[in-house]
Amino acid sequence: MLDNSNQLDTVRIEQLELDCIIGINPWERLTKQRVTIDIEMNADLTKAGASDAIEYTINYRTISKAIISEIEESSYGLVEALAARIAEICLQDPLTQSVEVTVRKPGAVRNASAVGVVVRRSRS
Repeated sequence: MLDNSNQLDTVRIEQLELDCIIGINPWERLTKQRVTIDIEMNADLTKAGASDAIEYTINYRTISKAIISEIEESSYGLVEALAARIAEICLQDPLTQSVEVTVRKPGAVRNASAVGVVVRRSRS
């Protein structure tokens, strides 16, 4: 029998595409640019799996709406700051124990499909 006492489950939001003001160059401050976001939120989903009840899981729709609402109306200089704010939003859900957020900015560097960062945050 497996001992799952130290394992957390993962809820993913993959390739969320949003437009926001992002960048430090003057021309980047004029028009919204596309960013792609991947999120992994870790939680104990044992009760959700056993009960089939939404209150025992991370509601990815609610979190996605909060991220979209905030990020599309925001203005960031750094991708790092954008990713950190998304992690903060994810950790507002009481079930989320830790989160990994990847933010990619397509076309930021010539000859690269995208540049990006990965931030990891947890309650501890």
